Amino acid sequence: MGIGELDREAHVPGGTDAAAAPRTLAEALRARGDEGLVALLRARPDLLSPVPNDLTQLATRAGTRGSVVRALERLDRFTLQTAEALAVAPDPAPYAVLLALLSGDDGDPGVEAALPRAVEVLREQALVWGEDDRLRLVRTARELLAPSPQHPSPTGLGPTVSEATAGMSPGRIQEIIAAAGLPATHDPVSAVTALTGLFTDRDRMGSLLDTAPPEALAVLDRLVWGPPYGEVTANPTPPVQWLRDRGLLLPASPRTVVLPREAALHLRGGRAHRSPEPHAPELTVLREYRPQVVDNAAAGQAYAALSTVEELLKSWHQGGPAVLRAGGLSVRDLKRTAVALDVAEPVAAFWLELTYGAGLLASDGEADERYAPTPAYDDWLDLPPAERWARLATTWLMGTRTAGLIGGQDAKGRTLSALGPDLDRGAAPEVRRRVLTLQATLPPGSAAAPEALLARLRWERPLRGASTTTRAPGGGEPGSGASAGAGTGSGRGTASTTAYGTGSASPAFGSTGSSTAYGSGTGHSPTDLRSRIALWTLGEAEMLGITGRGALASPARALLNLPLAEAAPEPVAEHGVELSVAASRAATLLAPLLPEAVDHVLLQADLTAVAPGPLRRPLADMLSVLADVESKGGATVYRFTPGSVRRALDAGRSASDLHDFLTAHSRTPVPQPLSYLIDDVARKHGHLRIGAASAYVRCDDDAVLGEILADKRSASLRLRRLAPTVLAAQTDPTALLDGLRSMGYAPAAESAAGDVLITRADAYRTGARTAPAPVPDGPPAPDSTLLGAAVRAIRAGDLAATAVRKERPETPETPARAPGELPRTSPAETLATVQAAAMTGTAVWIGYVNAEGAASQRVIAPVRVEGGFVTGYDHTADEVRTYPLHRITGVAELAEDQV
Repeated sequence: MGIGELDREAHVPGGTDAAAAPRTLAEALRARGDEGLVALLRARPDLLSPVPNDLTQLATRAGTRGSVVRALERLDRFTLQTAEALAVAPDPAPYAVLLALLSGDDGDPGVEAALPRAVEVLREQALVWGEDDRLRLVRTARELLAPSPQHPSPTGLGPTVSEATAGMSPGRIQEIIAAAGLPATHDPVSAVTALTGLFTDRDRMGSLLDTAPPEALAVLDRLVWGPPYGEVTANPTPPVQWLRDRGLLLPASPRTVVLPREAALHLRGGRAHRSPEPHAPELTVLREYRPQVVDNAAAGQAYAALSTVEELLKSWHQGGPAVLRAGGLSVRDLKRTAVALDVAEPVAAFWLELTYGAGLLASDGEADERYAPTPAYDDWLDLPPAERWARLATTWLMGTRTAGLIGGQDAKGRTLSALGPDLDRGAAPEVRRRVLTLQATLPPGSAAAPEALLARLRWERPLRGASTTTRAPGGGEPGSGASAGAGTGSGRGTASTTAYGTGSASPAFGSTGSSTAYGSGTGHSPTDLRSRIALWTLGEAEMLGITGRGALASPARALLNLPLAEAAPEPVAEHGVELSVAASRAATLLAPLLPEAVDHVLLQADLTAVAPGPLRRPLADMLSVLADVESKGGATVYRFTPGSVRRALDAGRSASDLHDFLTAHSRTPVPQPLSYLIDDVARKHGHLRIGAASAYVRCDDDAVLGEILADKRSASLRLRRLAPTVLAAQTDPTALLDGLRSMGYAPAAESAAGDVLITRADAYRTGARTAPAPVPDGPPAPDSTLLGAAVRAIRAGDLAATAVRKERPETPETPARAPGELPRTSPAETLATVQAAAMTGTAVWIGYVNAEGAASQRVIAPVRVEGGFVTGYDHTADEVRTYPLHRITGVAELAEDQV
């Protein structure tokens, strides 16, 4: 049989090895087809870092604690319940036993229908292996999910009778079986077997419990659903003593007893879980609107979002607030920003983080570091409005920075600041996309109830959505434990504190800190990170215009690559469209919904101008310098003041320029009061000139300078007259300009040559900055090309590792090799063997050490040997390669049936 036939039979189901039951996880993986391996690597991409050498290494890596924890975190609730049931079942467990643990004695059609899919998912992800008659949970998963005194089972079950009686004296065991009405045995093993048989026999166990005192049954009721442990006093009450005498409570420590697993299962009716959840919670519709109403509302929010971002960055044109020493924005500056935008502080923090994530805002990197717009902001402004929105929406959808955390604390108790470090949460993109895709499963125009969305997310990721403070399974408050009745106390912790409890959490899966949520729409504030991100997503999506009135808008469906006119299927299928293409489609859909920009305003006699819609860019830029925004809404109102007119003159405009500008862009005549205001400010502007002495003031009218000196408000400027038309000041020119302007004058700054300095509000920018890269939650999802190449490499490596070599006679010079050991031959033997293989066209097995010192095993078919190199087809790499002979540690011929 040739190498090609050997490779095909090694991985095609139904080959010579496929009929035999696998004995290890590696053998189970070896029996899979390529599609099965691709599905495993797609579901658990951490197994690809780096690509395993062979299937044995893949199986070993799939059983490591870190990888198993990540896999368990991504299971839905019922699949996780299935794994938890397997952890308390015999190993291996037949499918019928697993079904009985999940459906109970009475059966459950929903569980029966959903269980095959759950088992298939666990088997696909290599958490379970074996045929249906011998299902095995991987060892690491069993250790994580099985009950122990330190980590109670998520099911609330305790140890088995055999585990609980380990170390108990034989005499005490005989006393227990005698009190339970069982005949005496000759050894402890058979006694434990007899007691186990009693607890698992429904009829005999029912008869035993019929004789129990009512108080004893009440104690069992407190322990049956967990936690199974309870503390006992030195002199327990008669009901507790009755249970101890018959083995229904077994000692776990000198002062602690435990309810055996078999007894608990009888009391539960055979169920491992109180409430199996085979089906995901249904999404309920909170409100319904016409799709056009939703799209229009979302378009209005999208336009408001663009205006907010522009207003925010325009206010920081001359340099924004200082950067804290530890990074980020101070609380005071965040409050100022919120006041300037007329929004709440959490909302202001969201806009800051969004612009920062989009690369429109950054620190300038100077000695006195401050925040300022980046050059990318100017490029962004040049884009059409719909494309600007698409860039913001894409940044939000893919970004990991989570604005909702701002104001909370990190693990060390430090406050998390806006634009600061430690705001990245790798789960954010997944949760945002999932929230939106779940909304897309509803009919267009339908808004989902937030509580239903949270319930669905918790079902899909129960471990990641686990609350750090949850109710105990018995129904008590968190941390209250379960009392075992009179004479007992709360035991050694509750099942709700286990690291892998359904609806529970550990520090590995929870989050630290709390923050102010916005847009939650629920009556409670969840503590787990995924739920909090989901609530923040609802509010942020509404502010961005991704949703309108709580329902998903058409542009957002295009951004997510979903159908536009109907509810998306569940689960949503990926179509492989690039994000940039999806963003372009979204922008195309949004563009007709946005209001068209206008090129005119309406001037009024009260020194205001009304913009009846969004203004075109040149008009908007000039008007923002010449006037101040007084109110926003469907129409923006601008007010002209002496200060705003002076600002335009400082920017290099003359009075005639301003008159011409207003005449050209006003649909109404320029009011006389506005013309007088411009002329009056222009007449005074530049009459005083300020330069650097430290600073000086010069004016052709010495009477004006005398008036300034006589004014008490100029005392802080420490002015003195150098000449009739010149004053010197002991302050810098900027402070002198501000001081004289506060006194009602209109000075102008001048250069050393005496020319008026023109200041522009948009002159300051940071250097070129790249947007912060998202911090992913684990390795990225592999594409089909990588998965196909990885499977081929693993198959080829497994072929080399499992190929049968022709054994050489054992001699003192050449001792027998251990299985899997690299071959060792002398250089002469290596050269002779590869030359013979090249002449006969056969394949050989070599050990090779590369330049970095990494050793590997390969199967090659030599075709040429010359100059100290061997060239041949490498079946391991599936390509022709050349190897230096001095790096080949040894060579062995393949067995005759594989040549």
